[in-house]
Amino acid sequence: MVRSSGKQKSTKLVIVCVVLLGFGLIGDYLWASSPHFASSSYISNRVPHKYPQSNVIIPKQEPHLADTKPQKIKVDGVHDRSLSATFADLPAPELKWEKMANAPVPRLDGAAIQIKDLLYVFAGYGTIDFVHSHVDIYNFTGNTWGGRFDMPKEMAHSHLGMVTDGRYIYVVTGQYGPQCRGPTARNFVLDTETREWQDLPPLPVPRYAPATQLWRGRLHVMGGSKENRHTPALEHWSLAVKDGKALEKEWRTEIPIPRGGPHRFLANPILIISAFSCVVWACVVVNDRLLIIGGQEGDFMAKPGSPIFKCSRRNEIVYDEVYMLDDEMKWKPLSPMPKSDSHIEFAWAIVNNSIVIAGGTTEKHPITKKMVLVGEVFQFNLDTLV
Repeated sequence: MVRSSGKQKSTKLVIVCVVLLGFGLIGDYLWASSPHFASSSYISNRVPHKYPQSNVIIPKQEPHLADTKPQKIKVDGVHDRSLSATFADLPAPELKWEKMANAPVPRLDGAAIQIKDLLYVFAGYGTIDFVHSHVDIYNFTGNTWGGRFDMPKEMAHSHLGMVTDGRYIYVVTGQYGPQCRGPTARNFVLDTETREWQDLPPLPVPRYAPATQLWRGRLHVMGGSKENRHTPALEHWSLAVKDGKALEKEWRTEIPIPRGGPHRFLANPILIISAFSCVVWACVVVNDRLLIIGGQEGDFMAKPGSPIFKCSRRNEIVYDEVYMLDDEMKWKPLSPMPKSDSHIEFAWAIVNNSIVIAGGTTEKHPITKKMVLVGEVFQFNLDTLV
C-alpha cells in the first residue's frame, strides 16, 4: 500500500508539471504574437551587427522619406509590421512600355554600352555556376539581335567597369569566373568598327564593379569592392588614353571617392550624349564635372574553404548619395536620389539634358531578407543638379 501511494503521488506531480509547462508555452506564444514583440523584432532586424573597424557599415538615414507614411505589408506566416517607404513604390505617373525582342541568353551582372543605334551586351552570369564569355549586339532600329563575337579569354565575366568614347569600348577589371570567384586586374579595349581587342595596362590592384568614366582625356576608375568582394574600396586611378590606346604605361593615383563600394553610376554628361557607361555606382560628366550616383557597400563573398568559391550572403547597405568632382578636384555632395539605388551602372541614359535612371535594387526586405527591386524611373536635371 505504501508503494502504491508513492506511485500515485509521483503521477500527480508529473501531471502538475506538464500542466504548468503547458501554461508557460501558451503564455510564451501569446507574448510572441503581441505587437510589442513584433516591433522589437523588427528593430533587431533593422540594426546591423557590429563589424571590425575596417568593415564598419553605417546605414544612412533617409530624411527625405521621414514624412512618408509607413506601409503595412502582409507576409504569409508573419504578422503585420510597419515598413519604411524604401520597400514600397513611390507615387509617380505610369509610363507605357513597349516589349522588344528577347535577348539571346539571360544575363546577370553583365555590362552594356550603347553606340548610336547598337547596344553591345557583354559577359554576365547565365546561372550562378556558368558565366558568358561573348558579346551580343542589339539593333534598336531593326529590333533584332545578331553579330555575336567572343571576348578575350583573360577578360572578366561579371562586375566589369566599362565606358565608351563613341567607337572604342574600354573594359576594366571585374570578376573572373562563376559563383564568387576572385577578380582580375586585366583591362581591354574593343574597336567596335573592326571588332578587334587590344590590351590596356592592368590596374594596380583588381576590383569588383568599379565606377568607370572618360574625363578630360583620361580613363577614370574608382571605388568598387576589394579583393574579398565585400570590403568597399575608395581608391581612384586614371590613365591617359586616346583612340583606344593607352598613352601611359602606369595608372595615376587620383583623389579618393567620398564613399566606396560597387554598382554605382559614374557620369560624364558631355560624353553621355552618345553613350552609356559605368558600374554599380552611376558615373557621369556634366559641364566638365564628374558625377557619381547611388551604389552600395558590401556584397556576397566566397564561403571560406569552398572549393568552388560558393557565394555566401553578407550585409549590404544601399545608398542614395550623389557627389560631384568640381574644378578644384574636390567632391561636393548634391541632392540625393528619392530612394537608395544600386546596380544602376548600365541602367541610365541622357534625355533632354537629364540623367534618367531606370530600376535597380534597394535595401534587402527586413522581413523576407530578399533583394528588393526598384520599380521607379528617376530623373536628375543637369541644369538644376536636382
